[in-house]
Amino acid sequence: MKNLAVARRYAKALLLIGKEDGQAQNYKEEIAAVAGMIARQKALEQALINPLYDADARRHVLAAVIKKLKLSAVMSSFLMLLFDKRRIGFIGAISDFYQKLADELQGIARASLVSANELSADTIDKIRSALSKRTGKEVVLEVQQDPELIGGIVTKIGDLVLDGSIKTQLLNMRETLKRGESV
Repeated sequence: MKNLAVARRYAKALLLIGKEDGQAQNYKEEIAAVAGMIARQKALEQALINPLYDADARRHVLAAVIKKLKLSAVMSSFLMLLFDKRRIGFIGAISDFYQKLADELQGIARASLVSANELSADTIDKIRSALSKRTGKEVVLEVQQDPELIGGIVTKIGDLVLDGSIKTQLLNMRETLKRGESV
């Protein structure tokens, strides 16, 4: 829980800087690139966060990563601050929070769509436009398949879950029959 609070606090601070200087989108891309690189390369992650290595050597590794990625001055300073405050290990969570905050700033909502069968592009576009109309935001939809749903779709956008799956309907029917109610 503390990790999430720390990540949220740093992500909000970076977003405030991004709003002020108009570079919020640029920082979104930069922090995602750094967090992705660290997540993919476990040796790099260990070189940055393992306290058994000398702090100066770890700092030089981070400086080399910053130089290699040609990051902006603000992002470079932000990453060095994270390192100095011993928070560089939270970079993945900070990036995730930052992505959500930056999307909100741009009026973008992320949603997931799970269906039993493959959906046509036209159907996906209709669902996306219906969700956009309902939320008032541009919706970026992540589509997945799950044959266990039997049929129908389940859509999640933020805290809202729209479950129109046959599996859930059958479960609800079973519960109704157990209680002795008429269907």
